[in-house]
Amino acid sequence: MPKAEVNGIAIEYDIQGDGEPLLLVMGLGGQLTDWRDEFVGLFVDRGFKVIRYDNRDSGLSSQGTWKPPSQPTII
Repeated sequence: MPKAEVNGIAIEYDIQGDGEPLLLVMGLGGQLTDWRDEFVGLFVDRGFKVIRYDNRDSGLSSQGTWKPPSQPTII
């Protein structure tokens, strides 16, 4: 699959079909493969260009080097 890299961050993505772009955005921790091929195919068959991607820090996209704050810091 192709990868877009900007400022050292690589985002894995997949594009299927031609026509009007339809961007599928998965929730936190989700991967582009969570959008099933059969589901994507329904939109492709209707003439859409379907774009799905791995969020940063998930799937095949770049993993960040940041660490979450400790609980006392949050409170």
